[in-house]
Amino acid sequence: MSTVQILDGGMGRELQRIGAPFRQPEWSALALIEGPDYVRQAHASFIEAGARVITTNSYAVVPFHLGEDRFAERGLELAALAGKLAREAAGSGDVKVAGSLPPALGSYRPDLFDHGRSVAIHRVLAEGLRPYVDFWLAETQSSIAEIRAAAEAVRGDGKPVWVSFTLADDPDERLPVPSLRSGESVADGVRAARDLGAVAVLFNCSQPEVMEPALSVAREIAPELRLGVYANAFPPQRKTAAANEELDELRAEITEAAYVGWARRWVAAGASIVGGCCGIGPDHIAGLSRAFS
Repeated sequence: MSTVQILDGGMGRELQRIGAPFRQPEWSALALIEGPDYVRQAHASFIEAGARVITTNSYAVVPFHLGEDRFAERGLELAALAGKLAREAAGSGDVKVAGSLPPALGSYRPDLFDHGRSVAIHRVLAEGLRPYVDFWLAETQSSIAEIRAAAEAVRGDGKPVWVSFTLADDPDERLPVPSLRSGESVADGVRAARDLGAVAVLFNCSQPEVMEPALSVAREIAPELRLGVYANAFPPQRKTAAANEELDELRAEITEAAYVGWARRWVAAGASIVGGCCGIGPDHIAGLSRAFS
């Protein structure tokens, strides 16, 4: 268990919880614009809870949340600020900083994907973040095309790449195998991530219930890769839902103890990286740290 690496939790919900400026459409990017000290506070809370990887607050630094004009004007500046705040919080110790490369054109929306626009958006984020991050985390990726665009944007810069897929978890859609939100199989997604040179494959922003089967597939396909999970605490998301369009209620039953129970199953299934996504806060991360330290 000493080899389990602990990630942070969901930044947007934590910012909202501590009273940071927070609204749609800006989502977690609003704190960068109006209250960066709240971003520092959130990072510090996750580190104090035991996270040894924190993720830059750049998830919403995209036109989907900022709008095209503001992204063009301030996207590079805000990405750099997100990186700087995370690096300052991490300090010079053993805490690593992951540079968040989100789905460029909207979470849970593989149907909106455009390769050229996605690469261009990721390149802006990468330029701002690069001086501050230890590796890239292409997260909440709904399709193979999305990870290819993210990988292209940072190709050749020498930093390791982690890929994290969001999984189909619509209870009304019974897919025959573990699948991405695009409908592509987890098996094909893992193969694609491996071929792109990813050093770790994770699954995030999906129900805890769908993670273990995906891990089993990933371990079979690519046993040489590190695997990880950071689930969310949302109710089941319908296929037509788009993440971050509104503030979903959280599942009350996903307590610290319950989440640690899920994480033990993920580790038994091959995960060596665990953390949390939307709705998973410092208390949950502290539970993970105690369980796996």
